[in-house]
Amino acid sequence: MSDDQAPALSHEEIEAIIAKTPFAVWVGARLDIYRRGEVEISIPMRRELTQHHGFGHGAIIGFLADSACAWAGASVAGDVVTSEYKLNLVAPAVGQTLVGCGSIVHAGGRQVVCRADLYAIASERRKLVATALATIVQVKR
Repeated sequence: MSDDQAPALSHEEIEAIIAKTPFAVWVGARLDIYRRGEVEISIPMRRELTQHHGFGHGAIIGFLADSACAWAGASVAGDVVTSEYKLNLVAPAVGQTLVGCGSIVHAGGRQVVCRADLYAIASERRKLVATALATIVQVKR
């Protein structure tokens, strides 16, 4: 991806999508970095987002992985939906914040392959908790 190209959707357009997505609002998703081919989103952890051991729930990690990949894909393809994703959980998600870093692996035609690495931030220490690979598809209207 060329760094000098503008994203297909603007930062404001992605934030508007977040604002009108009730689940994203409920979890507190925030767009921290948004460039063509790259995003970073975060979720402040709270008790309602954990499972019975107190770790970040897999559903929240899945949301973060899906969103990081989809928003990275949207930066090159515009309006998109997720076609599929695979998620590997590698460590318990324990911390004050969860962060998803999404990037483009390959963009071609209407399909964008993306990856996301997900981290738990605890006392300013960043620990990898999951990684995902997704196929994101441009919506044709």
